[in-house]
Amino acid sequence: MNKILKYILPAAALVLSSGLTSCLNDLHVNPIDPSMQTDVEAEQLFNKCYANFGLAGNGGPDGDSDVDGIDGGTSGLFRQMWNSNELTTDEAYCGWGDDGVPTYCHNTYDASHPMLRGYYYRLCVGIAYCNQYLKDFSDHDAVMTAEVRFLRAFHYYLLMDAFRNVPFTTVISSEKPKQASAPEVQAFIEAELKAIIGEDEADNATVLADAKPHTKGDGRWGRVDKAAAWMLLSRLYLNSEVHTGVAQWAKAQEYAEKVINSAYELNTVGSAKEVTTTDPGSGVSNTETWEFSPYQMLFMGDNAKTSAAAEAVFPILSDGMRTASWGVSLFLIASTHDGDMHDLRYDEFFADQSKRSVNGVSGQAWGGNRARPELIKLFFKNPEDCPTETASYDMPFAAEDDRALFNTIGRTLNIETTTTFKNGYAVAKFNNFTTDGTATSDATHPDMVVMLMRKAEAYLNAAEAAMRLGDEGTARKYVNTLRNRANATPLDFVTMDDILAEWGREFYFEGLRRPQLIRFGKFGGKTGYSWQWKGGTYEGQDFEAFRNVFAIPTSDLIANKNLEQNDGYK
Repeated sequence: MNKILKYILPAAALVLSSGLTSCLNDLHVNPIDPSMQTDVEAEQLFNKCYANFGLAGNGGPDGDSDVDGIDGGTSGLFRQMWNSNELTTDEAYCGWGDDGVPTYCHNTYDASHPMLRGYYYRLCVGIAYCNQYLKDFSDHDAVMTAEVRFLRAFHYYLLMDAFRNVPFTTVISSEKPKQASAPEVQAFIEAELKAIIGEDEADNATVLADAKPHTKGDGRWGRVDKAAAWMLLSRLYLNSEVHTGVAQWAKAQEYAEKVINSAYELNTVGSAKEVTTTDPGSGVSNTETWEFSPYQMLFMGDNAKTSAAAEAVFPILSDGMRTASWGVSLFLIASTHDGDMHDLRYDEFFADQSKRSVNGVSGQAWGGNRARPELIKLFFKNPEDCPTETASYDMPFAAEDDRALFNTIGRTLNIETTTTFKNGYAVAKFNNFTTDGTATSDATHPDMVVMLMRKAEAYLNAAEAAMRLGDEGTARKYVNTLRNRANATPLDFVTMDDILAEWGREFYFEGLRRPQLIRFGKFGGKTGYSWQWKGGTYEGQDFEAFRNVFAIPTSDLIANKNLEQNDGYK
């Protein structure tokens, strides 16, 4: 390692960023481990512990990366997590030729995969920031210390979920970290989270703030509290059988219900406002009503200010002026749109339709990530029932589900030519428009926050756990809570397949799909479930079960002799 951090953002900047479209062609990453040392002030390093979830470095959207050899455009944690958890599944396909994208899409990744290397090192460097903060500043502020302990636990959770047996240390040392098994890492995460919510009487000196939603401008907006720890505990227990072989469904339900019963709220109030817009061709103004469903409001440019903010248990903050980035929110918005799409309904009054904004950001419609047919089938069991030549604002009416935000105009359901963006229906879930038509802080870089955790997850965690415990009634109640919010017909009875389908409908393209498929036995191995281009063939085919876990990067195995490769990749 020859660079860790050139300088750290001012204390005021608490948040985000990541990458461009095709900048990972030649990746040479110097190994980074969680025991590395930095030298900074408390508030600065505290902010850096948060910022690692989105920011690649400190030089703005076109700057370098904190991790050597990874382009600052693509190396942020969220973007790497999203690629590994979406492109490998039945939800997303990307036609870019970046080194690592096709092997993700076709499930042929190995120990030299450049994006997995980037994800691995990004998680390790985030743990290192947290370790140093806790070494140098644990007495600075009790609540801040509790938050950093949560952030470190979350980094370790993501590292374990992806790579399973991982380098582990909680101290700053010149020694290379030893490798810990998934049960050991899970035990650590569980103990840390229970301590910082006050359940461990022997270690509760640093306790998170009480669960309470906030909005942009509030001093605690973007900072985690007890609800985030409950959610992570629920997620930890929900995936316990996969990670450790020991199921813990009752605990998954218990902690999910703590979030459900907290002050955080599902956004159930839509927005309908009269907005005056001007035809860019004629200059003539027109007043019309813009309507957005409660679900759509979760993914818009003012979601940090509207009622949607109360659903955000852990948002990656975004401000187009202060945290400009090519990743996280802009990545989601720009990579799913091309220049022919328009997310807003405009009256035929407008003469020059071509000058309408596509997605609320200026000139950023990269056309890469689109839906695989299996995602569309969650909303239309018979894909022929999905209307063609239909804009995203009309699709929810056809699907009878507000969450069906797809554009089919000029597009095909099937992805016959993988490099053609219009092969595959477009996802119009994310945009930078505001509910009242006001401008966001910057024309290019969005204000839309990405919710790493939102309250809806607690309902599905609890539903799945209850279903696995044989309580169909409770599972159905929680599923129908989300379906009612989406104006979808409530289910009279639910099965495990219904639960998995509901995960897809509610959380598609939010970076959670791979663990869901693994948990339901639908990912690697002989699963009986396929999707287009699974395993590298158009029809789809099974791939080896060992690919449920990613490979430890070869470069880190060389650098740290304490590590052993995961089964299947040796």
